[in-house]
Amino acid sequence: MADSVPVRCPTCRRENAFTPPTFPCACGAPLTLPVLRGGVPIEILHRTWEASWVAVRCEVCGRQDAWPAPESGCACGTVVRVPITPAPAAPPAPESPAGERPGPAAATRPQPAPRPAVGPPPERPVFRPVTIRTARDCITAAAQYLKWLGFSDVARAQERTAAGVDLRGTGVVAQVDPTTRATALRDIECVWLNGLSDSAVPVSFSLAGYARDARSRADELHVPLFVMDLTGTPQPVNDAADELISNGGRPPG
Repeated sequence: MADSVPVRCPTCRRENAFTPPTFPCACGAPLTLPVLRGGVPIEILHRTWEASWVAVRCEVCGRQDAWPAPESGCACGTVVRVPITPAPAAPPAPESPAGERPGPAAATRPQPAPRPAVGPPPERPVFRPVTIRTARDCITAAAQYLKWLGFSDVARAQERTAAGVDLRGTGVVAQVDPTTRATALRDIECVWLNGLSDSAVPVSFSLAGYARDARSRADELHVPLFVMDLTGTPQPVNDAADELISNGGRPPG
């Protein structure tokens, strides 16, 4: 697992621990995004497709690919983009004894991936995120996360427009905001009312964070809030979200 790095929120100046995401390279080696230590995070106010991806070169096979830019959510509701170390230039291909360079196949042949250290199995399996490229991916990622928490029968709701709910399961209702604007107060109250009506835990997922009044209202109503980055990994925003992660689909107590 990658070491966490401190990321200071530009809004409230709180320092948060951030663990860089790791992806599987095409060669099979784990590729951890090289977060720039001491870099200045940038608050995400408007998302663009170009800014949401970064170029990173695999240290094992030398392949350079585009990966989701690392993002971090603060407890105050601010979402920032974490800077990474620029990808180095590709090293020149070695020459053969006869002075000839090897062909493309030899130059790009992947090296064996290092075997990860084997440790004791965790109580809950590692969450496998769904990379977000569309609004539908955002809902799918939230559904996978709720299933990982223990709500095994979570499914997409039939009429989101009428009910204000995107996902339903036994004991849980969830709203997913895939837009580039901060989730508003009305959205929080809407999912809370749905949870009250269904005797279920109301959960909110947002791609762009939450308005300040929405965050305060969620704390009052004990609505778990999560922010999502393009890797599809939700991050808890408030105490209610931390409690939901601890309890999962089990009743507290």
